[in-house]
Amino acid sequence: MKNDQARGHAAAFFTIAVWGTTFISTKVLLRDFQPVEILFIRFIMGLVALFLACPRRMRGVTKKQELIFAGAGLCGVCLYYLLENIALTYTLASNVGVILSVIPFFTAVLSHLFLKEERPGGGFYLGFVVAMAGISLISFSGSQLELNPIGDLLSLLAAVIWACYVILTRKISAWGWNTILTTRRTFVWGILWMLPALMVFDCRLGLERFANPVYLGNLVFLGFGASAVCFVTWNLAVKLLGPVKTSVYTYLAPVITVAASVLILHEPITPLAALGAVLTLTGLLLSQGKSLLKKETAERSAE
Repeated sequence: MKNDQARGHAAAFFTIAVWGTTFISTKVLLRDFQPVEILFIRFIMGLVALFLACPRRMRGVTKKQELIFAGAGLCGVCLYYLLENIALTYTLASNVGVILSVIPFFTAVLSHLFLKEERPGGGFYLGFVVAMAGISLISFSGSQLELNPIGDLLSLLAAVIWACYVILTRKISAWGWNTILTTRRTFVWGILWMLPALMVFDCRLGLERFANPVYLGNLVFLGFGASAVCFVTWNLAVKLLGPVKTSVYTYLAPVITVAASVLILHEPITPLAALGAVLTLTGLLLSQGKSLLKKETAERSAE
């Protein structure tokens, strides 16, 4: 049990550590690729990698289970990323970052409503407030708060959509299939949902772009690392820790982004951003600490 918990926390941390650096690759690729093109290519590459990792077929999937896979693909692979990218065209990246940080809150609410899981204790909500304060300091250090109803609402909708994906992933993990197989099937549905968006947006084949080693390297990182590997590790974390405790790790994304900006892009870090990082980490510990303490107490009582 303790080993499963440790594996779950390690998987969640690894996932967010990688996802927190993807903005660098995306920023490079946006010079010559449409957002939906980047999504389509990265998940096609991720799907190929998952087929190579586990080529066997999934058997015995019922119609109800297939609908849940379709819903997971729509929410986690297609809609979330599309809404996030569209939101960025209407509002500031700092606004999007702060609003998406409410994902753990929505996940907790949906888990209680649909999975009948225990309502989080006071530590979770205290940690949520502290982490939100920290993320706000990181996002708005050096910039002014600027509200944009369309972009901000799209960001909020994206947060709800990702929370839905986490809940669906929890349901899928309970069926007992290999995590690579279930992630692969979710990718297939996500790519199918993405096809209409490719027709709507101005997309082109542009094979010459893949001859650029910088573009190709970033696409490989997004496809194999951030998509194939990280979706498997995220889904594994949800399976081992549950949706709420896993989602709390999303608080770390802005902290990882700041660290990557300093180390890779050599951007300066402001005192406000540094304070925000400390508050965000404190919020994460508060949110996790309460539930971990309750779990350890329960285990000792059982002994």
